[in-house]
Amino acid sequence: MKLHENGAYLIQGKNVVIDSSEALKEVKGKTGKDIAKNEAKQNTIAYNILKNHNTSGNMEKLQIKFDKLTSHDITFVGIIQTARASGLEKFPIPYVLTNCHNSLCAVGGTINEDDHMFGLTCAKKYGGIYVPPHQAVIHQFAREMLAGGGKMILGSDSHTRYGALGTMAVGEGGPELVKQLLEQTYDIDMPEIVGIYLTGEPIKGVGPQDVALAIIGEVFGNGFVKNRVMEFVGPGVSNLSVDFRIGVDVMTTETTCLSSIWKTDDKVKEFFEIHGRPDDYEELNPGEVTYYDRFIEIDLSKIRPMIAMPFHPSNTYTIDELNANLMDILDDCEKRAEVSFDGKVKLDLKSKVHNGKLYVDQGIIAGCAGGGFENICDAADILNGTSIGADEFTLSVYPASTPIYMELVKNGAVAKLLETGAIVKTAFCGPCFGAGDTPANNAFSIRHSTRNFPNREGSKVQNGQISSVALMDARSIAATAANKGYLTAATEIDVNYTKPKYFFDKTIYENRVFDSHGVADPSVEIQLGPNIKDWPQMSALPENMLLKVVSEIHDPVTTTDELIPSGETSSYRSNPLGLAEFALSRKDPEYVGRAKEIQKAQKAIENGECAGKAVPEVGEVMGVVKKTFPNVGHDNMGFGSMIFAVKPGDGSAREQAASCQKVLGGWANIANEYATKRYRSNLINWGMLPFIIDEGELPFKNLDYIFLPKIRKAIEEGKHEFEAYVVKDGSLNPFTLKMGELTDDEREIILKGCLINYNRK
Repeated sequence: MKLHENGAYLIQGKNVVIDSSEALKEVKGKTGKDIAKNEAKQNTIAYNILKNHNTSGNMEKLQIKFDKLTSHDITFVGIIQTARASGLEKFPIPYVLTNCHNSLCAVGGTINEDDHMFGLTCAKKYGGIYVPPHQAVIHQFAREMLAGGGKMILGSDSHTRYGALGTMAVGEGGPELVKQLLEQTYDIDMPEIVGIYLTGEPIKGVGPQDVALAIIGEVFGNGFVKNRVMEFVGPGVSNLSVDFRIGVDVMTTETTCLSSIWKTDDKVKEFFEIHGRPDDYEELNPGEVTYYDRFIEIDLSKIRPMIAMPFHPSNTYTIDELNANLMDILDDCEKRAEVSFDGKVKLDLKSKVHNGKLYVDQGIIAGCAGGGFENICDAADILNGTSIGADEFTLSVYPASTPIYMELVKNGAVAKLLETGAIVKTAFCGPCFGAGDTPANNAFSIRHSTRNFPNREGSKVQNGQISSVALMDARSIAATAANKGYLTAATEIDVNYTKPKYFFDKTIYENRVFDSHGVADPSVEIQLGPNIKDWPQMSALPENMLLKVVSEIHDPVTTTDELIPSGETSSYRSNPLGLAEFALSRKDPEYVGRAKEIQKAQKAIENGECAGKAVPEVGEVMGVVKKTFPNVGHDNMGFGSMIFAVKPGDGSAREQAASCQKVLGGWANIANEYATKRYRSNLINWGMLPFIIDEGELPFKNLDYIFLPKIRKAIEEGKHEFEAYVVKDGSLNPFTLKMGELTDDEREIILKGCLINYNRK
C-alpha cells in the first residue's frame, strides 16, 4: 500500500501520474492536452455529486441538501423530538426509521416498544417509512431500498456508507438530520478527495474486512483521509463483487473520512436489477483526467487475512504476524488495556494461548459489515460438515436483513451453519454496540462487525467485568470456528466456495414495512411512552461565562462510547436527563455529580436567585473575577461545566455524546483537536463551544474555574482566538483558546443556545 500525500492525476481511470513539478507535462504527453489542476479536480465522481446537491452556488462553501434520510431507534426519537420542538410539520424528503437497536429492558418494561410505536406513529403523522424490529439493520435496508447512483443520503449512524452503490452517504449527529427535516442545509467547506486506486484481485480466503482493516491500519493514526472523501477507482474495482465492495466501504467510517464513493459498473447495475430498482443505477467514473488531493495505491493481491486487536479497528496485524509474535502482541494489548482502564481491571489475553495457539472464546458475524449474503455463504462453505465443538467457543451469525436470511434458508446455508453448532439469529446491531452476545469475563471474541472499542461487547469495567473484541473477516472467523476456536486464517483452509447467486424477495418488506409514500397524516396522534421526554429548556449564550473543568482526559483519542456509553444505557435513549446520568460513567464516574453541582449556579440565576448561595464556591471565585472585571454580575453571567480531552469524538455519530453534556449544564469542550467533524458539529448544534488549545502543558487542571469575558461578543464578531483566565490562588491567570471557523448559522445556533432555540418560532 502506497500513500501519496502530494496527490495524483488519474488518466482515463487507469494511468496514474503522481503529482510533481513534471506531472502536468507527463499528463500532456499521455493525453495531448493541457489541463489545469483545478479543472482536473472537478472531474472526480465526488465533486460532481456534491455539485449536484449544493445549493450555495459556491463550490468552496457547500450547502448540501440530501435526497434521503435514515435513522435507527437509538437516535430517531431524539431527532424527531428536536424537530418537533423546532416546528416540524412533515418530512420533506424520504426518511426511514429502522429498529435494529431493539435490545432494551431485558428484565421487563415497555421502553423498547414504546420507542418503536413512537417511530411508527411519527412515520404516519409526518410521512415517513418505518421498518419494524428484526427486519433489517439500518444500512442493509438502505442498500436494498434507498441507495441510488449519484444520490446523497444522510444518516444518524456513523456507518452511513453506500459508496459502493454510487451513493455518497454521510453519518452525522441527529441535529444535522433535523436541519434537513426543516429544509435547511448541511454546510461544509469543499472536502479534499482522496483517490483509492485498486489493482489486482484478492487471493482465495481474503474477504472485505481484511482489505478494510489493512486500509484503516495505514491511515487512521496519521489522519491521511480525515474529513476527506475516499473515492475508489482503478482496475481492481471490477475484480470485486458488489458485496465485497460494500464490506470494504462500510468500514471507511473507521478511517475518520467524511464519506466515500466508488466507480460503478455492470456488477452494480446487476445489483439494482436484482433488487427490482434498475432505474436507480447510474454509471459513475472519474473524468478523462482527474486530480486527487491525496492518493493511495492498493494491490489487492498483497492483502492477507487481518485482525484488529483490542481496542480499536486501527490496531491491526496480519493473522500470520500475530501468530508469529503471539506473546509479544498479546502483552502489548494487555498494556494498552491497563492504560485505557486506568488499572481498574486486568485484561489477561496471554492465558488464551494453549500449546502455542491462541484460543478464542466467541465468534460473531453480524450487522452492516459482516451480515451480508456473500460473507455468510462463504462462512457456511468453510464450516460445511465440520463442528464448532462442545467447549467454550460459540459462534453466532446475524444476517443483515430478512430478505438475506430468507435466501440463506432457501439455498441451504443456514442448515449448514446450524449443523455445526452455530446459532443463526435475526437482523440486529447488538454485537456492534454492546447489547448482544456479551462474552464471559476475560473472554476474547472475534467479530466481523464495525468496532471493537472498550465495552462495545457489553462488559462493564466499572463493575470489574472485562472482555475484549478483535475484528476479523467472516471467512477467518469461520476457519477459526472449524478449528474449534483456535485462531486460523481462512487462507489456511482448502474449501470450494460455491458462490450461489442471490435472489432478492421484497415480499416481507411489502408485508411488514410501513411506507407512507411521502403522504403525511396530521390527524395521527403520536404515541408517547412514559420514558419519552422532551428536551429541557436551554439558555442563550451569556455575555460572560464562568466554567468549571469537571473532567480532564489525556487518552490519545476519546471515543463517543466513552463520552456516553452504548449498550444498556440506551434504555434511556429517549429521556435526555435520564441518559445524561450515564455520561462519562465508564471513563470518569465523578463527572455527572460535578457537572450537576456547578449547574446549580446557572439554574439559580435563571430563577432570579444568587449563584453564590446555590454554589458557595462560585461566590468565592466570582469575588476574584470582580476585582479585575467589576462589571460582571448575575445579569450578564452564565455558569456551567466544560471538559478537556486531547482528541474527542472518534466513533459513533450519536449526538448524545454532546447533548448529555449540554443538559447537565455543559457549555464547552476544550481539545487539542476533534477526532471527527461530526462530533464538533454535535457540540455546535447543542450550543456548546468547540474550543481548541495548542498541544503542550495545560494552563488549567481538573476542577479549575475558567472565566471567559465577553464571550458572546467574541462569537458575534467571528473571532478565532478568545481571552480566557484560570481563576487560581486569588488571581486571574490569562491564556488563549482558539476555535475553528464557524458558519453564520453555526454562530447563531451557539448564540441562541442550541439548534432548537435557533429554529423555535
